[in-house]
Amino acid sequence: MTTETKNIPCLITIFGATGDLSHRKLFPSIFHLYQQNQLDDHIAIIGVGRRDWSTEKFRNEIKISVEKHVQDTDKLDEFMEHVFYQSHDVSDPSSYEALLTFSNELNSKYQLEGNRLFYLAMAPQFFGTVTDFLKSSGLTETDGFKRLIIEKPFGTDLASAEELNIQIRRSFKEEEIYRIDHYLGKDMVQNIEVLRFANAMFEPLWNNKYISNVQVTSSEILGVEDRGGYYENSGALKDMFQNHMLQMVALLAMEPPISLNSEDVRNEKVKVLRSIRPLNESEVKQNFVRGQYDKGQIDGEQVKSYREEEKVADDSNTPTFVAGKLLIDNFRWAGVPFFIRTGKRMKKKGIQVIVEFKEVPMNLYYDRDSELESNLLVINIQPNEGLSLHLNAKKQVQGIETEPVQLSYSMSAQDKMNTVDAYENLIFDCLKGDATNFTHWEELKATWKYVDVIQNVWDNDKAPFPNYRAGTNGPIKSQLLLSIDGFKWWDDIN
Repeated sequence: MTTETKNIPCLITIFGATGDLSHRKLFPSIFHLYQQNQLDDHIAIIGVGRRDWSTEKFRNEIKISVEKHVQDTDKLDEFMEHVFYQSHDVSDPSSYEALLTFSNELNSKYQLEGNRLFYLAMAPQFFGTVTDFLKSSGLTETDGFKRLIIEKPFGTDLASAEELNIQIRRSFKEEEIYRIDHYLGKDMVQNIEVLRFANAMFEPLWNNKYISNVQVTSSEILGVEDRGGYYENSGALKDMFQNHMLQMVALLAMEPPISLNSEDVRNEKVKVLRSIRPLNESEVKQNFVRGQYDKGQIDGEQVKSYREEEKVADDSNTPTFVAGKLLIDNFRWAGVPFFIRTGKRMKKKGIQVIVEFKEVPMNLYYDRDSELESNLLVINIQPNEGLSLHLNAKKQVQGIETEPVQLSYSMSAQDKMNTVDAYENLIFDCLKGDATNFTHWEELKATWKYVDVIQNVWDNDKAPFPNYRAGTNGPIKSQLLLSIDGFKWWDDIN
């Protein structure tokens, strides 16, 4: 993590502070920033929640969570002196009046210079209500900066996203809104830009003259767990594809920005998202595959089907798997398919990008009895962070036979110990005012516009679910999606 800007005074107010996200991610991340001296004594955190807790009770709960999720808890007691709690009703104006009084007190006590960061770690139906009250109560009237972090989902389609955006923009400017996508905080996702733009050997090849296809896979072995009610209203298309997957496509396909300024980077990502070829109904059916997991085996244990999960309809039409073929209609990528795949209850857990290069014309080492292996660039984002380059070399025997070889870099155990959580990266970026790795409204609008077409087709077409067994790589049709173009999923590549 960069240390060029640190010790930023700020009051961080977390709505939904008693929830799972706050306990697992937010407070451990903020504590680690404090522990690493990225924050100092000019910091205060107010946890806001519905529960009638005291600050002492809240501190005890947070301390237990931090100790559970952070190995080194040095300075934890010192950090907890900066943590406070307020019981709050998000629809009651008096709660915001009390929050304003408390915020002003902490601003004076810790010399926070009027800087305020509001984090909405709560159900999205409350986003507009909270931001309206933040403005009407005077909490957004400050001498310092004011910034807002919001979690996905941001709307359920383009129309609802536009409505919510209009409501939030009554209280915050676009440059003050940080729509968080935790995939963009992962070190290896951020390394995509470095790999492309800091290495002369890759960027000249990063186009349709040398690349045959790009594959992006995010697979989970877990099912929906206790999120059946939420998942029924989102599915893999809205939960993963609309945000995480399309964001990675944008990073892989964007043109080199004129600088690493957040606005310049995001402008290039928007251009990519707007260049994705629009779909009609027949193209959705041809280029996209949906799936829903059946019962099966994971790590030797029998698991139930999606329709048997809690709060899931017996005849659910919700996809737990999506695979798609995207075409980007611009000069760099014309004719190169981007294959995207994401699903639950799959064979293995992982996030991986594979760039497959074209064969050289008139390959001298190719004969009819053998097949020359493809050259691949593999970027492993999770769980084994690293990258590898798959090449062909001469076998160590007489003759001119070739064999595939692998040049690889894998993050060391020491590197992994020093790796910060994605949320830690993103919270620190927000404190610095760096919005590079957050989603801009224009990006969001472009992704919803694309996804809405797919969702509308699927809503009007009942799927033959379930159509893949738990513990497999998804429906057979997802294999056919690539084989039609002469490609395959590289499932066993590391």
